[in-house]
Amino acid sequence: MFGIRTIRNQRLALVSGALVMAVLTACAGAPAPTQAPAQPPTQTPAAEAPTSAPEPAAPAAGGESTFVSWYQYDETNTDEKSDERVGNAYLRRTIPIFNEEFKGKYKWVNQPQAWDKMTLNLIAAVQGGGEVPDVMQVDSTAVQTTLYQNGAAQDLTDWIKAQPWFNDLDEGAVSACTGLDGKIYCVPIAETPQLVFYWSDHFPNGYPRTPEDFLSQAEALKQKNVYAITFFGSTDFDGNATTRFFFTTLASFGGGYDDGKGNMLLNRPENVKAVEFIREIVSKGYAPEVVFAGKFQEEEPMKTAEAASFPTGIFGYRYVNPLRAPSGKEYNTKTEQDMIDAIQAGDVKLSAFVAPEGKQPSCGLGVTGLIIPKGARNPEGARAYINWVMDQRNNADWVVAIGGGVPSLDPTRTAAAFQSEFYKQAIQATAGLCRPWQGTLTNPPEAQKIIATAIYKLIKEDPAADIAAELQKAQDEYNSQYAPGS
Repeated sequence: MFGIRTIRNQRLALVSGALVMAVLTACAGAPAPTQAPAQPPTQTPAAEAPTSAPEPAAPAAGGESTFVSWYQYDETNTDEKSDERVGNAYLRRTIPIFNEEFKGKYKWVNQPQAWDKMTLNLIAAVQGGGEVPDVMQVDSTAVQTTLYQNGAAQDLTDWIKAQPWFNDLDEGAVSACTGLDGKIYCVPIAETPQLVFYWSDHFPNGYPRTPEDFLSQAEALKQKNVYAITFFGSTDFDGNATTRFFFTTLASFGGGYDDGKGNMLLNRPENVKAVEFIREIVSKGYAPEVVFAGKFQEEEPMKTAEAASFPTGIFGYRYVNPLRAPSGKEYNTKTEQDMIDAIQAGDVKLSAFVAPEGKQPSCGLGVTGLIIPKGARNPEGARAYINWVMDQRNNADWVVAIGGGVPSLDPTRTAAAFQSEFYKQAIQATAGLCRPWQGTLTNPPEAQKIIATAIYKLIKEDPAADIAAELQKAQDEYNSQYAPGS
């Protein structure tokens, strides 16, 4: 358990640092950040120096041409203890299959990249005339910030809209691949939504649908010495609460963080109402104090059923173990299977969050997919490969092994791989509801810190402060430094 948690902490810090560096590089002349990054600059992964640009792949006998992929996985790594073993095995298995199917036309060659350097390496290669892959694995945050701002990804809008599978894509996933200019720069394949895990014995009639119902049931649970909810409410990890419970709540009240044009729009009536709701949860003791402790300590009450529910990412369950149900039943294998077993048994269920009457609940959404970089030597091969991945014969395999989460393609959600209680409930709870938390904000790392600091102050440090005024201060702070034209 310690090893898994240590890896997660390191990745949160490194990814945040890399994004800060890349975004600041893209926004030349922008003021320095108002808060220091969690890791010293010397620990931020450095981009490798670009190599000389290769000549376009020459067709082999029969007209076969090579296309190159960049994945964080390495098919030559057969170490079963490797963190990347599932992705490694996927490439080892599927590269020969693709090459046999397209023999004489395309040959797929993978060049593995360090997960924490891929984005910066690509930007350096594109801008420096170095070696650029034909297709690359990406996450949507990198697409909407560093890759978009640095012009490293090709505009796929016309091509992707012409594909037979485009209309089957989740709209939220497409929005995650869309730049500030409205053009689509990546192909979304797998998505990881935020949702609510809850103990069914504490909510026997299902999870509350409205804030009023939630507060009523929370008071009843309090009388039984049970917290209604636990959540990530600290400013830890450079304000990671912004992407988690805070966004889920604000978005479910009809709010959000941006105006659709790259500016922060935090002070709006819906957000004020949402913060009032969180304040009431905290002030009335419906959530434990540990929600503000950081270091993922908010997970502990969910493990022991002292808290009835836990909003988190779809794969947050991997760290919530062992478990003890309200009935006393133990799930104590101390593996990620604990939560899966509890869901299969019906002790834990999944739901969307609450929403005011007349509104739909919402949630944050991350997406993993593929881009064709600027300067790709074989874009035709890349497009053929993407279509192969999106084919129903192959799509589920990619989602499970490479992307994780649930499929962005609606037909793939009926595949056998997604028929467990866990996947069926996750898909039902979040389908069509989620969207990327950052919207059109072009500097998510700084937005994340500013927003988390403001909401933390309002619900913990100074619960009597004027909500609208504090949200306006945070909004002005961001827009004065990072909004377009600032």
